[in-house]
Amino acid sequence: SMMSLVSHGMAAVHAIMHRLMRHVDRELQSRQLGILVMDELKKIDQVAYVRFASVYREFDSVERFIEEIRSLASLDKKEGD
Repeated sequence: SMMSLVSHGMAAVHAIMHRLMRHVDRELQSRQLGILVMDELKKIDQVAYVRFASVYREFDSVERFIEEIRSLASLDKKEGD
């Protein structure tokens, strides 16, 4: 539902902000921020994760999309065990 999506999104923003606060004493590279965002997206919405990762990591082929989706599928299987 929309409320669940908003709730998960707010939790992801909170988690990212919390992790950022641990690095307040030094400059955070944009690459590190992108990785934090991908980590949180992967937990709450795998489609959003693949969309973000495809732009962020500059997927240049259908094969690269397939590799990432297979990686997510195998991760889901491991978590389900």
